[in-house]
Amino acid sequence: MTLMNIAVCINQVPDTASGIEVVDSAPDIGYLNKVLNPYDEYAIEEAIRLKELHGDVMVTAFSVGDKKHYDVLRKALSMGADRACLIEGGCHDDSRSVAASLGKAIRLQYEGLPDLVVCGRESSDCNRAQVPLMLAEMLGAAAVTAVTKLLYEDGVLRVWREIEGGIEEYALYPPAVISAEKGLNIPRKTNIKAVMKARKEPVLHIDGTVEASQGVLYRDFSAIRRQKNCRFLETAEDLVRILHEERRIL
Repeated sequence: MTLMNIAVCINQVPDTASGIEVVDSAPDIGYLNKVLNPYDEYAIEEAIRLKELHGDVMVTAFSVGDKKHYDVLRKALSMGADRACLIEGGCHDDSRSVAASLGKAIRLQYEGLPDLVVCGRESSDCNRAQVPLMLAEMLGAAAVTAVTKLLYEDGVLRVWREIEGGIEEYALYPPAVISAEKGLNIPRKTNIKAVMKARKEPVLHIDGTVEASQGVLYRDFSAIRRQKNCRFLETAEDLVRILHEERRIL
């Protein structure tokens, strides 16, 4: 019998190193390279570390999307996940719909609930940080977000999160949902052998279609108009005069 079942929820996002253009009041991301959401790498790494530390742990990666999400699922497999599940038919644009699809797939896969669900703190393309808490509510599980340290002892999850001016510590009893913050760990680099092995692993397809209506509807997007003002000054005295007379700084 498996000591612990861990579900890791991951997402595919545009590479943040790429520039984004606005076309017809919407960001044009179709041409951008897609990568694993950076915060989700911390989630995968923490699940794998628990597996390595405690031994009898089954780690399953879940992603809502189409077959283009194979790449991020196989990245999870190459890092050490045991199984990968592609959740098809769900809506990608609304946090509540994504959480509902994840919740449905997780319940189907485990015929109940896993001991722990690990998500990234947020998706780098939307920065909403809503899915982990919505998913926890739908699963009826305890939740702590932005976790920076985690320990599992005697059936209890001890987690820490940093807040302004201090550090909070919580005890969680499974089933539980956490979101991984930067600093929780350092994600491992995968080698060619692990990558090639992951490419041969099967990806389970799960129907993630849900009847829940979208809670948030996308309306419009407009780029910020950046203005640049530049003045060339000949002497330091000119700079001091401008700061004093025009900017009232000196």
